[in-house]
Amino acid sequence: MPARLLPSRLAFAPGGTPWSEVFGDVYHSADGGPGQARHVFLGGNEIPSRWRGRERFVILETGFGLGLNFLATWAEWRADPDRCGRLHFVSAEKHPFSATDLATLHSRHPEFVAPSQELLNVWPVLTPGFHRLHFDAGRVTLTLLLGDAFHCLRQLNAAADAVYLDGFAPEKNPEMWSHQLFRALSRLVKPGASLATWTVATAVREALAATGFATEKRPGFGRKREMLAGRYQPSPRVPRIGQPPEIPERRAVIIGAGPAGAAAGERLASRGWEVELIERRPAPRPEDSAQLAGIIHPVVSRDDNIVSRLSRAGHLYALRLWCALAAEGLPLRWSDCGVLQVARNPDQQHLYLESTEELGFPKDYVSCISTEEAGPIVGHHMAAGGLLFPAAGWVNPPSLCRALAERHKDRVRVRFGIGAATLERGDGAWIVRDARGAAIAEAPVAVLANAFDATAFAQASNLPFRRIRGQVSFIPVSDLTPPRLVLCGNGYLTPALEGASTLGATYDFDDDDPGPRVSGHESNLARLESLLPGGSAGIDAATLTGRVGFRCATPDRLPLAGSLAVEEETLRLRPGQLRDIPRWPGLHALLGYGSRGLVWAAIAAELLASQLEGDPLPLESDLVDAVDPARFLLRAIRRGRL
Repeated sequence: MPARLLPSRLAFAPGGTPWSEVFGDVYHSADGGPGQARHVFLGGNEIPSRWRGRERFVILETGFGLGLNFLATWAEWRADPDRCGRLHFVSAEKHPFSATDLATLHSRHPEFVAPSQELLNVWPVLTPGFHRLHFDAGRVTLTLLLGDAFHCLRQLNAAADAVYLDGFAPEKNPEMWSHQLFRALSRLVKPGASLATWTVATAVREALAATGFATEKRPGFGRKREMLAGRYQPSPRVPRIGQPPEIPERRAVIIGAGPAGAAAGERLASRGWEVELIERRPAPRPEDSAQLAGIIHPVVSRDDNIVSRLSRAGHLYALRLWCALAAEGLPLRWSDCGVLQVARNPDQQHLYLESTEELGFPKDYVSCISTEEAGPIVGHHMAAGGLLFPAAGWVNPPSLCRALAERHKDRVRVRFGIGAATLERGDGAWIVRDARGAAIAEAPVAVLANAFDATAFAQASNLPFRRIRGQVSFIPVSDLTPPRLVLCGNGYLTPALEGASTLGATYDFDDDDPGPRVSGHESNLARLESLLPGGSAGIDAATLTGRVGFRCATPDRLPLAGSLAVEEETLRLRPGQLRDIPRWPGLHALLGYGSRGLVWAAIAAELLASQLEGDPLPLESDLVDAVDPARFLLRAIRRGRL
């Protein structure tokens, strides 16, 4: 069973200092949290002087707590005219507060009223895993690692410049000050990285010294006479996290301007890259998007497996991104109306109930509702309940692509009706050529985001994709009263958009027919019956309109996100680990999204941009490996198939 995330409860010590009932200790000095943050953590790490003149500065914290260290650091960054270009703050927290409790705690510190409200506006639902939050137009990034600190740090890929070693007293919470945790930290910091903490306990100093941190005592804050500050002096034997290769220019050409490519363009442009998006299809007309809604919701499994964790990360990150796009007035059409995953039978309903109870997810993420509860929520008589995702919903994909491209329109150029046929590497750049051999684009970095068409390029020709036809049907409101939220299960049904609900979708293998068929509408009406028994009555399949799209799916139904392997060289070397596989320099893939493109697109784009920039990664290491494009090649080598 995966570990449940247990939120912290609001409590105070007799003197009014916030108190942890779990650890029996205060969250910060009784002399004041902001003062402690500035003296111990910023001062002990010589901030802001150490970030000045830097493009990027990364801070790693071992206990987020109330978030006062983050708020104080962010406030200092905003006030410093010579600040670094981008600030990354990565913080682990085993028992996070709810947004409501954080608001109560932050109200005691009026100097943080503005940044606190911005933080609370995007505070994540309290689920295990990594949560990436962006502020100040993406120049400040907070990555929250919710879960046990040691486990989270072992899953983190980062190279920190400074460490805030924070936590409850060593005698109250010894795991946070252990040799094992400091050894995990030592893998995540740069040589010469600074460290600061409020404790000078002998065991802490010895454990830090044993893992490469040279420390010294300095005057403490308030009633604490001393604190520790130090620097990391690595042993050559300590494994280092690899850094991305130097890129001479921050320019990229992305082949494919759908959700995958548009998201990649937006994430790179947010970091100052110049991006060219090439799309073989003509520019969409406004009427093309009138009746098209794709759905987004995560997967829930009893064992919280790789698919569930990755879909949770992608779902939550996408929703935050879409909220930001809408708040900026960009042309995004979407709704977080909710999604009900309808149980097929009583056994599945029971499984849903057991899973949600055992996982302990908050109800603002998912809950299991009964048949009786489902009817009023859906607005229809229901034959079954299921899993309710209250913040999930639908989005109009063409409007999403348009909003992503327009967010940084001074750095993103979209070219429609341009067919890319070949890729070749020359003089440190990738040259994209059309079918006649004419060069149509060139950049140091190339990203394939064109689904199954990517296999036409020699560098991606052996990727194991299936091309799957999917037909959706549009059900006019005159034929069926639309549900109030999205229904899914054996198919899906959306609320009305432009006078019709979207119903789908077929799953047709080895079928390249691009046009809707009556048989496809009939198949979709059968799906409607499984969601809303009796809902298809009186609907004539021959009168329906619809659309056809083609999914690009991988054998394990997970996307490809990362650099592409050089297959010939890999087969010669026969490496045993993903990190040892030779890669094409500057060639990356965002492919194989299957039926969950809207779930994968944003987080995969953020992962790729982070890899290219050398930022802390937004996903756990095992999830990064799970989407590595080279995984199928490595599996084939290990199984003796190549």
